[in-house]
Amino acid sequence: MRIEIAGQNAFIVYFAEQTSAAVSAQIQAAVTNILATMPHSIVDLVPSYASLLVIFDLDRSDHFAVKQQLRAALTNLDGVDASAGDLVTLPVYYSEESGPDLETIAANANIGIDDVVEIHQQQEYRVYAIGFAPGFAYLGEVDERIAAPRLATPRQKVPRGAVAIADRQTAVYPAISPGGWNLIGLCPTRMFDPDKTPSMPVQVGDRIRFSAISRDEFIDQGGKL
Repeated sequence: MRIEIAGQNAFIVYFAEQTSAAVSAQIQAAVTNILATMPHSIVDLVPSYASLLVIFDLDRSDHFAVKQQLRAALTNLDGVDASAGDLVTLPVYYSEESGPDLETIAANANIGIDDVVEIHQQQEYRVYAIGFAPGFAYLGEVDERIAAPRLATPRQKVPRGAVAIADRQTAVYPAISPGGWNLIGLCPTRMFDPDKTPSMPVQVGDRIRFSAISRDEFIDQGGKL
């Protein structure tokens, strides 16, 4: 773990070279510790795969003081439970109608479409980062049997709620946007709603499971085809 200056009023804390469930749990524990021990100095905390950006108030503190406080807040994180974080279940309507790349993933893996769906549901995913768009949660890690590279030519329009795979990550598109991930289904849950508090159903460090629903259930829950 190392702390480096990231700007006039920011540090970035690197927890490891690569992400993992254990590293993600450490980052979330660090966020809790920092907010508890130095609440008046912090402007924002931005967790990512294996790092944490710490933005502080220069009117209330300085680099030296904040770095000393960070060192204290980052002690005793090795024993953090890797299963920490809320468990959130997201419904998915898996089908060739809602997931146009299901057949390709199945063919490349030499398995059936139903097998792809089952494998995707079996895994528990960690929210490693939120970015690209508000509510776009990067989830890992996808079983290597159904991992798939990004499309050579991204789609100009991916529907809101599209459940997708890129390499060993999976995600739900929070809004209509361009995208180059492989689409395997649709989720009726809004991943970002500015009119709600909180605006997102998941946060970095949460654990995600996907659960298959029927076409009728998808529509009943507010989904659109």
